[in-house]
Amino acid sequence: MGKTTFSGTLARMLARDGYDVLTIDADADMNLASSLGIDNPPRPLTDYKEMIDERAGAEGGVFKFNPKVDDIVEEFGVIGPDGVKMLVMGTIENGGSGCMCPASAFLRALLRHVVLKDNSAVILDMEAGIEHLGRGTTRGIDLMIIVVEPGMRSIETAARIKNLASGIGIKHFAAVVNKGSSEQVLAHLEELDIPVLGEITYDTELVRADLEGVAPIDVGGVAVESMEVIKNRLLKMAHNLSNNF
Repeated sequence: MGKTTFSGTLARMLARDGYDVLTIDADADMNLASSLGIDNPPRPLTDYKEMIDERAGAEGGVFKFNPKVDDIVEEFGVIGPDGVKMLVMGTIENGGSGCMCPASAFLRALLRHVVLKDNSAVILDMEAGIEHLGRGTTRGIDLMIIVVEPGMRSIETAARIKNLASGIGIKHFAAVVNKGSSEQVLAHLEELDIPVLGEITYDTELVRADLEGVAPIDVGGVAVESMEVIKNRLLKMAHNLSNNF
């Protein structure tokens, strides 16, 4: 719940700060809508097979590496609370490493288009773990935030994520520690050279929000307050990164 809860709450907070926010649910579980407070999420883009084949080319034949995607957000997205826009990517069944299927090419082109837009924030809620990195759909993002649980297996996964993401050109990383932290967790992240933006405080209000199908930001509580602190640190980090480009 930490990864998706943080993604949805961060999106709503940034929108309230005046950002033009687009969220993309790229997790196979597709739970981002509830954390945003959207009752009727859009259909996954991969459901529109005919549209993808028309624009990117049919499987088994020649397909385009740069299909038309500039109208996708308006045509296939929805607008939720605080004006946050949302798309659902859907799953690519044969989207493993080296996949060159039209759906994969289409989604990569979409991400290139939306990530490179100015004066906006694009938040991708990716799958937990490292599988999505093999598809190359995360190329070109400015900052990858790794949500870490307080345990060694999560630290090891964070190390693999950084290694694989670095291999496809992602240069900047940060961590958010879910459900509290410890000196050992922070020390391991420091060894990995992954700066920590903060810790999401454990809060039963998040459990209540999940059970009631309500966005965490609309419930409030100490966890949401801790995410507000993380958001401010994230904006400061992003500002510093932009000044160094």
